[in-house]
Amino acid sequence: MISSSTSALYRMIWRWHFYAGVFVLPLMVLLSLSGGLFLFKPQVERWEERAFQTLPLAGAVAPSAQLAAVQAAYPGSKPFYYRLPEHSGDAAMVHVALQGGAMTDVFVSPQGRVLGALNPDTRIIAVDRRIHGQLLLGRKGSWIVELAASWAIVLIVTGLYLWWPRGRGLAGTLWPRLTRGGRVFWRDIHAVTGFWVAGLALVLLFTGLPWADAWGSAFKAVRQEMGWMRGPQDWTIGGRPVGGEHADHDHAAMMAAMPGMAMGAMRLAPDPAQFDRMVRAADTQHLAFPVLVVPPGMPAGEGGSGAPARDWVVRSDAQDRPLRVILHYADDGSLLRREDLASRHPIDRVVAYGVAWHEGQLLGWVNQLVGLMTAMMLLTMAISGGVMWWRRRPQGELGAPHRFSTPGRLPGVGAWALLLFLVVWLPLFTLSLLGLLVLERLVLPFLPGVARWLGLVRPLRQSRG
Repeated sequence: MISSSTSALYRMIWRWHFYAGVFVLPLMVLLSLSGGLFLFKPQVERWEERAFQTLPLAGAVAPSAQLAAVQAAYPGSKPFYYRLPEHSGDAAMVHVALQGGAMTDVFVSPQGRVLGALNPDTRIIAVDRRIHGQLLLGRKGSWIVELAASWAIVLIVTGLYLWWPRGRGLAGTLWPRLTRGGRVFWRDIHAVTGFWVAGLALVLLFTGLPWADAWGSAFKAVRQEMGWMRGPQDWTIGGRPVGGEHADHDHAAMMAAMPGMAMGAMRLAPDPAQFDRMVRAADTQHLAFPVLVVPPGMPAGEGGSGAPARDWVVRSDAQDRPLRVILHYADDGSLLRREDLASRHPIDRVVAYGVAWHEGQLLGWVNQLVGLMTAMMLLTMAISGGVMWWRRRPQGELGAPHRFSTPGRLPGVGAWALLLFLVVWLPLFTLSLLGLLVLERLVLPFLPGVARWLGLVRPLRQSRG
């Protein structure tokens, strides 16, 4: 028999699970859908470029002639990089700055004929990335996503406590009782799905933290202070490029890194012979797609500063981060240095593997399918949680579980250790938790109607007798 103090603790954890769900579940739907799409970035982008593929190779011209054709079609444009074709017969892509500062991706056939262009800021995955990371709200949206991710961790941890069998059989614990119907059906769908997805979801949440604004900035500061940074950082923080996260992901930052761009101080095009030599060198390296050739003076994240490179740079921007390579060449074609995963600090290597898993590219299609399954299970949790709330919500209240009139027993040492970990590890969670405690202790006592609506005070009709 469960004691009243244990029941009160259970009710308290249930209430915090409910509050976390009210905030997290709507965003979980959006982030699951956008994240599920991002898993298939290579396939989506190849589909977008389908008109520039399977082209004849007869009469192919040198890469410098392709570049000249692009600049003839877009007078006054400046090339930022040349992307080698992924497969034989694919068009090359030249990322250029147009007059006025707009950026565009221009596709040119092997014969040097300009086939068309795509706006990099409005491509499907570019928009999806801004939804997933910033909710299309810029830096403020990044804070909301980070806060939601922090509370999602709380949601999962408290959900596992509520899921714990406590004498129940395997049905309703490891598999749902689909024939019971009603409340039992939706409870089992929610709880059992939550159990099976918990580990995968926690991996996704923790591997996403290096991108977050507050967490990522603090992480970068610690790494710098401890001397743990080697070379450019290979991921954004709050949607903003930091060193090695290349500027084609943030064109405003890209232009800011080019102080002479507006005045035409940069060369309109690199030397044709050197350019052809660098493209040949890039092709012989057999790097993972996409492989970019960046002329001197263009932003390449050199030294982690995001400043224009002094050398020719050949780099792989592979979605599988451990495969990324940056090669620096002198004008005569001699290799100056190579930056790859082995040259990174061990912490950055761990992050690279985590980011690659998060983006669904670490293990190819297996990673994509596991990521998609995780997203679908998170959607199932969100929908079933919403249905349960809608079915059980009382009239005139939010529907949060009420407090017990008797105090509950204090959480154990493990629970306090977990809370301490979350408080130290998740800065936005800590700030929001302090805000909620101030609201509950100092503000809501003067707003009994709001407190009753939130479930912090039992309605009078339920507290009698």
